[in-house]
Amino acid sequence: MNNKLIIFDWDGTLMDSQAKIVNCMQTAAECCNLARPSDEAVKHIIGISLLPAIKMLFELSDTHKDEQLALRIRDAYKDIYLQQDQTPCPLFAGVDSMLKDLQQQGFKMAVATGKARRGLQRAWDNTGTEAYFIASRTADDAQSKPSSDMLEQLLDELNVPVQQAIMVGDTSYDIQMAKHLNMHSVAVTYGVHDVVQLQTQSPSFIVDSIAELHRLLTEPTHFG
Repeated sequence: MNNKLIIFDWDGTLMDSQAKIVNCMQTAAECCNLARPSDEAVKHIIGISLLPAIKMLFELSDTHKDEQLALRIRDAYKDIYLQQDQTPCPLFAGVDSMLKDLQQQGFKMAVATGKARRGLQRAWDNTGTEAYFIASRTADDAQSKPSSDMLEQLLDELNVPVQQAIMVGDTSYDIQMAKHLNMHSVAVTYGVHDVVQLQTQSPSFIVDSIAELHRLLTEPTHFG
């Protein structure tokens, strides 16, 4: 086993869940008698932990009234996501074979996601991918992106120097948290943030497909 660590975001990077997240957030807003946010507005906050994302999306403050509203929206979103909305969330084509190949080549792999722990476990169970990853951090375990807390915890747990790790994500928040640590990063353009948004955080690399990502990650010169 080599000492190179690839840390993946989940939604929008490995799993095509954008449509479901957007639908559920818009429906949650309507359930709470709020104006339906646009698709683009919801996409902008994907990647952040749920409660901070809701506060950002609906411009809510830390007052008691706004806190209670944020909790209502969160609970409505969770119920809709789990019980009502049937939008499929498949892995992007080629993800499973990429993860299998990276594992066979000896790369360590981890997940840093804004999902709750139960949400990540559910995604792993539905896709059969848990065995590829040796560690993970979720919204329940660390500060929300773009804080570097998730990455710092993973590096510490796995005893990997930052120079031997790389962050892969589809949002500016993913790239920003890597930037805080001077960690190499790969921005993928097939997720929720467009290339202009991603470039604001100066990722080390930008790729447009899973196939391109797979090729890049197996080139050793992209670590260290």
